Amino acid sequence: MAFAFVSNAQILEPVKWKYKAELIGKEEAEIILTCTIEEGWHVYATKLSDKTDAIGPIATTLKLDPSANYELVGKTKEGKYITHFDPNFEMDLNYFENTASFSQKIKIKSDQPFQITGVLEYMSCNDEKCIFPDPVKFKVSIKPEGTGAAETAKDTILNPIDSSGLAQTNITGANPTDANSHQVAPGASGNFNYAINSIDLANPLVKDCGSVSTAAPAKGSSLWQIFVLGFLGGLVALLTPCVFPMIPLTVSFFTKGNSNKKKGVTNAMVYGLFIFLIYVLLSLPFHFLDQIDPNILNNISTNVWLNVFFFVIFVVFAISFFGYFEITLPASFANKMDNASEVGGLIGSFFMALTLAIVSFSCTGPILGSLLAGSLSKDGGAIQLTAGMGGFGLALGIPFAVFAAFPGMLKSLPKSGGWLNSVKVVLGFAELALAIKFLSNADLVDHWGFLKYEVFIGAWVIIFIGMALYLFGKIKFPHDSPLKKLSFFRISSGVMVIAWVVYLASGFRYDEKYNTYHSLTALSGLAPPVGYSWMYPKECPHNLDCEHDYQLALERAKRENKPLFVDFTGYACVNCRKMEEHVWIKPEILDILREKYIVVSLYVDDRKELPAELRESFFSQKANRTTDVVTYGDRWAALQVESFNSNSQPLYCLLTPDEKLLKDPVGYTPDSDKYKEWLECGLGGFETWKSETAMVRH
Repeated sequence: MAFAFVSNAQILEPVKWKYKAELIGKEEAEIILTCTIEEGWHVYATKLSDKTDAIGPIATTLKLDPSANYELVGKTKEGKYITHFDPNFEMDLNYFENTASFSQKIKIKSDQPFQITGVLEYMSCNDEKCIFPDPVKFKVSIKPEGTGAAETAKDTILNPIDSSGLAQTNITGANPTDANSHQVAPGASGNFNYAINSIDLANPLVKDCGSVSTAAPAKGSSLWQIFVLGFLGGLVALLTPCVFPMIPLTVSFFTKGNSNKKKGVTNAMVYGLFIFLIYVLLSLPFHFLDQIDPNILNNISTNVWLNVFFFVIFVVFAISFFGYFEITLPASFANKMDNASEVGGLIGSFFMALTLAIVSFSCTGPILGSLLAGSLSKDGGAIQLTAGMGGFGLALGIPFAVFAAFPGMLKSLPKSGGWLNSVKVVLGFAELALAIKFLSNADLVDHWGFLKYEVFIGAWVIIFIGMALYLFGKIKFPHDSPLKKLSFFRISSGVMVIAWVVYLASGFRYDEKYNTYHSLTALSGLAPPVGYSWMYPKECPHNLDCEHDYQLALERAKRENKPLFVDFTGYACVNCRKMEEHVWIKPEILDILREKYIVVSLYVDDRKELPAELRESFFSQKANRTTDVVTYGDRWAALQVESFNSNSQPLYCLLTPDEKLLKDPVGYTPDSDKYKEWLECGLGGFETWKSETAMVRH
């Protein structure tokens, strides 16, 4: 029968708790928790073994929340336990059967009534299963002047304390950005020419210079980067309380009492492989969406209300990581997967892996949510999501296979403890920072105008100051263990976070050359552009004299007889910001853009609606379907797809005033020298075009 892990919210409830508080004289009281245990099940003692530090089981731990009204007296006391061989862990362990009791004595330091809150964490097993129930949360009242302590639900089974105080997040819009960002050329109508017939992608005017082949390498590089990020996310997930204790539990199941050790190791490796495959499978639906509509993933990632939804979800995730409540999947779902795992063989191993994914969701869900939202915000969408999910699943699956092959290595694992909760809390601060990022996306795309550069950087500074204070032990959260002294790792981590805060604060330095803030390289694509500012607002990057409407830019190119630099970009496009802040900012490139080209930046994720007379539907030859154009972003996205056969950003195109292609379009090009060569090649082609056009006129 398969060894099963069972989720927190569980139909199986073999242990039922009662709790009370009793006065001991006038200055002391005792908090007592007792439980009844179903036959065949047991609950572990506060000390797992008298002979050795056991690896795997979770010892029972009683924690009272700190208060000035009392202080602890001595250690937690417990009833008489038995020491018996535990088949799950193949060692003698201390545990309770039938009933158990745990108590903590306190010294009363207040002469007024007060309440004590706390939590008891435990684990329960039988000979086949182990469950990880919700911690027992309790609240009791102490009346120092009375004859006894008020008992809360003394004779009833305890229900967890309800989480409260979660503030509603109300988003209020501000005035839109300057209407000039959305000017439409005089006389324009709904019959916009999305497919520019004069553009021949196979035959640009210039072919023998400025070759920049960036699309394929950038995509491959991006896939490896997100795979590595996913892998790192999986390693972080391993260090959370939902996953870490399961490593020795699962390994012991595959290796214990198996006459054929090789078969046990093989089964464990198959189990690890299934963990990897399950997370890859989660990305498959997005590939189908990508086939239906090439722009759908970009539309999803830049959808205003979806970004607001991500903001709310990440705030909820952060509060959960701080320990105020747990996020779990439905217990019935976990039970079905658990039962299916008992089939054995490959099918049983698959459902065991699926049960692990479900049980650990409260810790892995926020990390996966970050991966999902981040992948869909990048070029490549579905394939990048698969790469990230694959990295995540691989990081989770490898330890189970490795430790099954070399079980002796389990002794080198650190013991479970308060450090696991500290990892969750630090992740909670990171989730808050990501939440601000998604709210910023919505603000940029829909032009609310309130979460500008200063607000964003200021919010991140506050969040990471909070993280530093936590690491230094200045603030605590509900499930934190008492911090007797700061470890070297905790101190060094806090110092690194402080250094990061100083770097963030440097983003408020004034750049006299461009009359704006110095952009932060590390936040390219995360923070709003420095021009999206309360103090130094700029319509275009680096104060360029750019346009935001293709028709207006084209007419200006004709008037000034300059080539057109078409920048297909996005408010939520990370690589677009990197190009602007790392490549465009180079003086030799910025001078070319400022003096030689008419720059037009077209935001394909602009959700501001077109005037009613400009909205239309047209049949797309590229997508072989009818496309609705309702927003400015719809218009520019359709122009990019129909004329340049591309739907990824950034995309840079060089055109003559009569809309002929000067040079092959390029995408993300972090090599500034190659980018400069490409721009200069386009200028050379433009001079040739001017000469030929002048000869035709004469």
